[in-house]
Formats: sequence, C-alpha cells, structure tokens
Amino acid sequence: MASDAVKNAVLRDGETGRQRLLDRAFAFAFKGLVYAQIWEDPVVDLDALQLRPDSRLVTIASGGCNVLSYLSADPAYIAAVDLNTAHVALNRLKLAAARHLPDHATFHRFFGAADSAANVPANRQFVAPHLDEVSRRYWEGRDLTGRRRIGGFAKGIYRRGLLGGFIGAAHLLAKLYGIDPRRMLDAANLEEQRAIFEDDFSPMFDKKFVRWITGQPATLFGLGIPPAQYTALAGEEPDGMAAVLRQRLEKLACDFDIGQNYFAWQAFGRGYGKGPDAPLPPYLQAENYRAVVDRVDRVDVRHANFADFLEAQPDASMDRYVLLDAQDWMTDAVLTRLWTEIGRTARPGSRVLFRTAAEATLLPGRVPDAILDRWTYAEAESRGFTAADRSSIYGGVHLYVLKD
Repeated sequence: MASDAVKNAVLRDGETGRQRLLDRAFAFAFKGLVYAQIWEDPVVDLDALQLRPDSRLVTIASGGCNVLSYLSADPAYIAAVDLNTAHVALNRLKLAAARHLPDHATFHRFFGAADSAANVPANRQFVAPHLDEVSRRYWEGRDLTGRRRIGGFAKGIYRRGLLGGFIGAAHLLAKLYGIDPRRMLDAANLEEQRAIFEDDFSPMFDKKFVRWITGQPATLFGLGIPPAQYTALAGEEPDGMAAVLRQRLEKLACDFDIGQNYFAWQAFGRGYGKGPDAPLPPYLQAENYRAVVDRVDRVDVRHANFADFLEAQPDASMDRYVLLDAQDWMTDAVLTRLWTEIGRTARPGSRVLFRTAAEATLLPGRVPDAILDRWTYAEAESRGFTAADRSSIYGGVHLYVLKD
C-alpha cells in the first residue's frame, strides 16, 4: 500500500521512543499532498544535467514542475517516480492538461494563476476524461477538511498541501509580529530586498517563541523535512534551527532579483505573480509551451520506489538521475542498494544530481568505495549550482559524473 511504502522509506532502523514517534508522525503527514510546486530550481538542474536528445532520465516526481520543465531540453525519455500517491496524481493531471487543454492561456490559468473558478469546468471538459481512474478519483475526492481537491485550482492550489499550509502559518506568524511578507514583492532592487530582510525578517528569528517553535522537528514537516533531515540541518548550526532558517531565508530574499525568482513569489506571496512579466517555472513560460505539449508523451509517471524502478531496468539503459533530497532520509544500506542500481543502469556519460539539507555531500564513507569510485564528484561545479539555486532551501546541490 502507498502508506506502507512511505512509512518504510522514512522509518529508521534502531530508532526508539521519541524519534520513532516523530518518524511515524512524518510518514502520516507525508501521505497527502506535500508539494503543489517542487522546490528544486529547474534552471540549475538543466545546467547540471546537460540533457541531450538521446538522454534517458529518471527523477523523483514531486510536484511535477521540473519533470515538465526538462522537456524544454528535448530528452528522449523521462521516468517520474514517486511513493506519494498525491504527487503521482498531480503529475498525471499536469500531463493530461498539457495534452488536452486548448491553449497556453488556459494551461497558464490552470497551473500559473491556479485560482480561477474557470479551472474546474475546464478540468471537467478537457482533462478529467483523459485521466486514469485512480488519478480521477483522487481529484474528484475530498481532503481531510472536506474540500474537493480539484477545487484547489479555483481557490489557490499553492496554498494547499503540507508546504502551502506551512507557508500560510509562517505568514500568520509574521503578521502577529507586525510584518507583511508581501512587502518583499514590492522591492525595486537587491538593495531594497536586503533592507526589508534586515528590518523585518531577520529580527523575527531572535524572538523567543520563534526559536522555540523552530526547535520542534514536527514544525518543519511542512517543508517536507523528516526528523533525520532535521537532525542533519540543526546539527550544523550551534544556534539551532532558527539560525539555519534565517540563513536560508536570507539567501532567498537577498541573493536573487525578486522579479526573476518565482520561488520568492511563492514564499512571500503564496503564489506566482499575476503580471505579464512575472517569473514562472520553465514549463509555464509561453516560449516553452509548444515543446512541453509536443514532448509530453515522453514522460512515464510511476508510483514506485526509485531503487525498485531501477532494478526493473536493463543494464546501461539510463544516463541522468535526479534524486532531489531523498538520500537525506536513507540508511547506509539503502544508499548502497540505490547506488548499486544506479551504477548498473548507467550508460557512459551518466550524471547524478541531488540536494542535501546540510552543505556537504553525504556519500563518502556511507556508500562503499568500490561503488563510489566509479564516479567523479564535480565539487567546484556543485558549489556553483548550490549558489545559483534560487529556491534557497538546500545546503548543497551535488553532481556526480560517471568516469570514462
């Protein structure tokens, strides 16, 4: 069952008491929609992956934004795998919408604005008849609050899901301290962005209540951070999780032009901008619409574990792998199994891209040298990718390249 698959991925061997309880609580929270939008920068991914017309890529699906954005680079095949049934349903909805919505304006209204009452009848007319039964039942069903899930696209889908709820709670907390997060969106340049961060947001993290609440691992479930990943993050910073979050928010607020960073719009505005020049993920940009529509049949969405999927593939059959931050959750044994299958299925020139909550790559000393020695860690390039990632959530973006 789906819930068992998620639980097996999250629960750590040997953990007892409070840690075991936290793992189980996260597994329960992760069963529903977590990310309506993926929080890994696809522009960085495309730079790192160097996709070619013959590239065969396997990635964790998450919210599906990057899966569709990769199509702009014209790869031959994309396998999008995920243990979360809500993410699988969201990816299949996006694929069906790309195939069957009549034009870019309608597609953008559905996933860019994502808050129009016209989206529900558009889904009923153009999209739902082409969904598989499981995905259709999911979107026609109701969430724990009794709301129809498809109704999220009429009232703001990016305000829903675990991450959407977390951002909403963060906005509420900011307003309790007299701070309007949307003020950041009016900044005219990086200097103004820095001033707003220093004046409004940075002092929040010194508040006693903020330091206490961010010190609770369950608080960050909304960011999709399981207890094991929380420990890795908090362990890096002597001043605790509040200091880590301040650093990550500072990068998001200050390092990139707000007019070019749709992740910042999601964080500070709870949705994409409405103007014609508002930043968007590549798959929603008008110039990429035709490529997405024409190539959408190259995407194969699977409800599956990443390693299980690879085990079913022939030798030397793939050449690009995107693991998001999933390895932060894994034991040494699971990492070894995963990289064994990556190595077996990898073709010459293969590239593996992943994120980590902490800064350093987590593989040395955990994956046997005999497996890892086949790969070159692109250390300098990885530092550049980390600096360029506009989502600003992760401590490290890492690229490994198969040796000749």
